[in-house]
Amino acid sequence: MNVRPKKHLGQHFLTDQSIARRIAGSLTADRCSTVLEVGCGTGVLTRFLLEREDITLYGAEVDTESIVYLHEYFPGFAPRLMEGDFLRMNLAEQFPQGVNIIGNFPYNISSQIFFQVLEYRDLIPEVVGMVQREVAVRIAEPPGSKEYGILSVFLQAFYDIEYLFTVSEGVFNPPPKVKSAVIRLRRNGVQRLDCDERLFMKVVKATFNQRRKTIRNSLRAAFGDFGGAEHEFFSLRPEVLGVAQFVGLTDWVQRHLRG
Repeated sequence: MNVRPKKHLGQHFLTDQSIARRIAGSLTADRCSTVLEVGCGTGVLTRFLLEREDITLYGAEVDTESIVYLHEYFPGFAPRLMEGDFLRMNLAEQFPQGVNIIGNFPYNISSQIFFQVLEYRDLIPEVVGMVQREVAVRIAEPPGSKEYGILSVFLQAFYDIEYLFTVSEGVFNPPPKVKSAVIRLRRNGVQRLDCDERLFMKVVKATFNQRRKTIRNSLRAAFGDFGGAEHEFFSLRPEVLGVAQFVGLTDWVQRHLRG
């Protein structure tokens, strides 16, 4: 049987076997041998992951047509293939000992997948994902770049990120209108940020949601007037601040909100 790519699911099936092999080999799995492939599709990547003897592969697939196809062509994998939405999975219940994430992520939910990774970051030591190139660049870029943004800060707070390689449009069915890229995230040593993490997220979002404004003006819009108090970052724009600077800024905001 054939699996029809579905636009509403953001499906662009990889057809190049050599790229699939390269993606499968990019996962080190040196901290955890359990792996979850998000969006198995037609099993192009699944095939090479199943060849690895150092991992135990599970799958998450929301497309019923793909599920039927995978059951037919990979019957030994079927018991570990879960039908359902990765974004709604409780990874703490399903993988209490931890799990690595890999996949050719659907373009329309790739950012949401990374926010799910952040929620379960203490259980996910490594992620290898193929996404739109602009998303990969945004996640991997250091401070000072115009692509650097909210997701960059959040992920770089807890993961070391590598941009691995670019993938052209012609190796997909249907071909997307943009290039893709593969990135690897490996959990760093930061267990908790040295600040209120919820407030940290609010501060980062507040500044980048108005990234053309100075930090002073964006924080004032989100939190109100700080009574004339000044901070060394107030005249800057958010894209120049790294994680440590945002932690310091969050502490400052917290103190002045209390005061």
